[in-house]
Amino acid sequence: MDLVVALDAGTSGVRALSLDPTTRVVDETYRELSAHYPWPGAVEHDAAEIARLAVETLSEVAARARARGDVVVALGITNQRETVVAFDRENPAPCAPALVWQDRRGEARCLELRAGAHEAPVRETTGLVLDPYFSATKMAWLVEHGVLDDASSPALATIDTWLTWWLSGHVEGGAFVTEASNASRTLLMDLAARAWSPSMARLFGVDLALLAPIVASAGTRALVSGAVVADLAGVPIAGVLGDQQAALFGQACFSPGMVKATYGTGAFVLAHAGSSVPPLASGLLSTFAWDDGHEVAYAYEGSSFVAGAAVQWLRDELGFVEKASDLEALASSVEGSAGVTMVPAFVGLGSPFWRSEARGSISGLSRGVGPAHVARALVEALAYQVRAITDAFAHAGLALEELRADGGAAAMDLLLSLQATNSRVRVRRSDHLEATARGAATLAGESVGLWRRHDLVEAWSAHATFEPEDPFFADLGYDAWLRAAERA
Repeated sequence: MDLVVALDAGTSGVRALSLDPTTRVVDETYRELSAHYPWPGAVEHDAAEIARLAVETLSEVAARARARGDVVVALGITNQRETVVAFDRENPAPCAPALVWQDRRGEARCLELRAGAHEAPVRETTGLVLDPYFSATKMAWLVEHGVLDDASSPALATIDTWLTWWLSGHVEGGAFVTEASNASRTLLMDLAARAWSPSMARLFGVDLALLAPIVASAGTRALVSGAVVADLAGVPIAGVLGDQQAALFGQACFSPGMVKATYGTGAFVLAHAGSSVPPLASGLLSTFAWDDGHEVAYAYEGSSFVAGAAVQWLRDELGFVEKASDLEALASSVEGSAGVTMVPAFVGLGSPFWRSEARGSISGLSRGVGPAHVARALVEALAYQVRAITDAFAHAGLALEELRADGGAAAMDLLLSLQATNSRVRVRRSDHLEATARGAATLAGESVGLWRRHDLVEAWSAHATFEPEDPFFADLGYDAWLRAAERA
């Protein structure tokens, strides 16, 4: 049968999966991705490792499809968004480590620009805020430190461009393009024009000649090279989206006002905002959602930089649990956090605070506190972070009817129950927690005619639903968390 394969190159790992014509997942494989922290606030990946894991996972899924007699008709790609790769288009090796979206080394430059009253024009042009989270200051840092000085054909790119170029043959004529949902996260794209902004490029000191042309999210942009992935030779790369926009698509949020929350490495809430650039809203980002070749969609976004990353921290650095999946049982073994409040601002606070200098804290400790109370405080903090975002949505006049949840941490009933009560909205956990990969696959499949939009609406279903409960104690906890966040 015909299959669509998706490649999901995330912050924690790389996943490949295949969907059949009913959009059912028939195969999947995953590899963890290494992260490097050379100094406080710096977060790096090896772009060569990302490419290698992409080839490994795609080759594995494609080989099994061929062995079954199935035919892969399209490839979709989704990726961590603001991460920057510097490379030479005549050399397969990157010129420097990739600067991950969590990297804060552009903080000083953002402070300078704010002091120079550049925040307003940046917001008006890009829909974003001046924060080192986004790509432009990372790109400027790489240029200033000379990583491209010896390159014959220098390039600065987000991960979608790096993977498309690599999979389509890289130095042997690989396609050098980017896609609008990714470009909209750089601080360099004019959100209304969906084109690179010369004024933003001058402001940040980034030469537009280093950037790839912006193309639509759907439609064939390149073919997979048989020299890179033999069993996908000639398969069109037919859909590309940044991971959070892909999750919005994968959650079938196709109408204005529909909202999804992804609890991955960070927690990200996106609301479909219609076919034109939405007005700026305090604490929120206006961003591009997708261009499917027929119509475009925009979104409001709230971003919390740490969610699943804090679970990994409790597992790997503190040894509270052996597996991330054990956290819920530990947190549920106590009725409350015993006064403990955790602010997981390891790399600053995102929406609606936008305080890049904030750092994590655990407060309210007493002699009777144990690992279960800290674990409980973390789960509560994940819900509070998203509540801050949904409150900002409400202040912007967006009435939420339901929140569609996905991502690894969304497997926790405790988290989604707390979220429903804190955000005063029904929370529905999708049948498919890997909505990012699903979004890339369904966009690519729609592009080649394997299914239509109404098929995707009918295919979406909820695994569980959580209704709001009495918010009295949740409100008390949230007020304490806000005070702790201010101190952080």
